[in-house]
Amino acid sequence: MKGRRIVVTGLGAISPVGIGLEENWKNLLAGVPGCGPITLFDASEYRSQVAGEVKDWDPSEYLDPKEARRMDRFTQFGVVAADEAIRHAALKVKDPERTGVIIGSGIGGMIVYENQHQALLKGGPRRVSPFFIPMMIGDMVAGLVSIRHGFKGPNYCTVSACASGANAVVDAAMMIANGSADVMVSGGAEATITHMAVAGFSSMKALSTRNDDPARASRPFDLNRDGFVIGEGAGILVLEEAQHAMDRGAKILAEVVGWGLTADAYHMTAPAADGEGAARAMRLALETAEMAPEDVEYINAHGTSTPLNDKIEVAAVKRVFGEHAYKLKMGSTKSMTGHLLGATGSFEAVVSTQAIQDGKIPPTINLTDPDPDCDLDHVKDGMVEMEINNVISNSFGFGGHNVALAFRRFEP
Repeated sequence: MKGRRIVVTGLGAISPVGIGLEENWKNLLAGVPGCGPITLFDASEYRSQVAGEVKDWDPSEYLDPKEARRMDRFTQFGVVAADEAIRHAALKVKDPERTGVIIGSGIGGMIVYENQHQALLKGGPRRVSPFFIPMMIGDMVAGLVSIRHGFKGPNYCTVSACASGANAVVDAAMMIANGSADVMVSGGAEATITHMAVAGFSSMKALSTRNDDPARASRPFDLNRDGFVIGEGAGILVLEEAQHAMDRGAKILAEVVGWGLTADAYHMTAPAADGEGAARAMRLALETAEMAPEDVEYINAHGTSTPLNDKIEVAAVKRVFGEHAYKLKMGSTKSMTGHLLGATGSFEAVVSTQAIQDGKIPPTINLTDPDPDCDLDHVKDGMVEMEINNVISNSFGFGGHNVALAFRRFEP
């Protein structure tokens, strides 16, 4: 991390608690629940009937209607959130060849895949749309953002399950750090509240079945948590080399100062029982940031509301931070948004940046009966206002992927 510094200059967000950065941040601080009954399809026969859906989504408000029809829902989210982040950064690119896009997705265009499979079964191969493949593939958000804005630098999609968005931010930061680019648009997008996705996650008993109380189904660190709530949305950040941002007079929101990337090498879906991989990712993030554990005021937890993940993540934090673990704040915004899968890491990177900017930490809602194994300060009593200089944001994914991102208040 010596030499070229990486700063955040723009943010874009779409989630179950809002469309746009301002609405998201206001509702997160207010503890507004974004989870409810599934309405995107008839889920009456499913074990889990709860989701975090993006409400009142009309892509024609943000995109040309013809253009929007040629995008899967996840692509619409990603492109619109990227547009917002670029506007927020007031980005005027002078060198498009040194401006890139890395936007991840854990699953990609599952809605169009299911719809086109039905068209194939009912009408044969001639009924499959010529737009099926470009609408489905996960890299299309990055491709379309590049095309819309003329960015010709590094361009691709990261896929690491629920760590995809965080991996995209790390890759983008690395591109700037190693001199491959000066500006990167990075993040994740996901929209998989579909028949197959909900059925699949339900079959593996990963989802909450609190169908009679959907607004309180996502309850990280609570003794009565019973699974995650599937969500959708996008989180996008504009990253820049610090001098590049200062030269153009950009408002710098935070600095990306470190990251840790590790693998559990343990199990397809379960985290390593001792949290070793997660702990190692956090240690690496601190080391690359040259940050002492005692410097961290806030951890935006992966905090999925699953029985295993929450207590193992807490154990990993205790391993890394020792007694300081009991002094920092460790909240989970998934209590409000549900789990945005491949978009969750970058959405929570947006939250981490905003926390530094505003000096405010969103609450963990629905935490009414704390698990004795989750005994840190999980911000259960409402939004906390305090000076925040250093933040860690955790993201973990099926396959044993671990990503920890370190953000710091920017000092020239």
